[in-house]
Amino acid sequence: MNFAPILEAPLAVKIHLATILPAFVLGTWLIFLSIKGSRPHRKLGAVYMGLMLFSATAAIFIQEVRPGKFSWLHLFVLLTYWGVGRALWAVRQKDIKAHKGAMVGLYIGGLLIVGGLTFGPGRIMYRLFIQ
Repeated sequence: MNFAPILEAPLAVKIHLATILPAFVLGTWLIFLSIKGSRPHRKLGAVYMGLMLFSATAAIFIQEVRPGKFSWLHLFVLLTYWGVGRALWAVRQKDIKAHKGAMVGLYIGGLLIVGGLTFGPGRIMYRLFIQ
């Protein structure tokens, strides 16, 4: 494992990575292992949502795909904001089915799909783990 790509990365990338990694761990636990509706689920869910929002905000400033411009990947920032808002609204309305859908969508779209794309040739995670 070569940590040079992270050490050389812009601050926004470092912040994004520092928030998305714990969000991935928490999201995995919340979806697959936690007791839904329990106090730990609710508390850690709030932390997860905060991490996702902070990470999405940091991602606005990452422009390595199209230097100086937004890329199509930035659409996932908007989808993350939407997913967090939808999940919060749904749980406050006691619409657990919609809450679950928003959270699973946030996990799949915001973590698995976009996270998987970071392992493409030339990207930082590719250089960290594969190259």
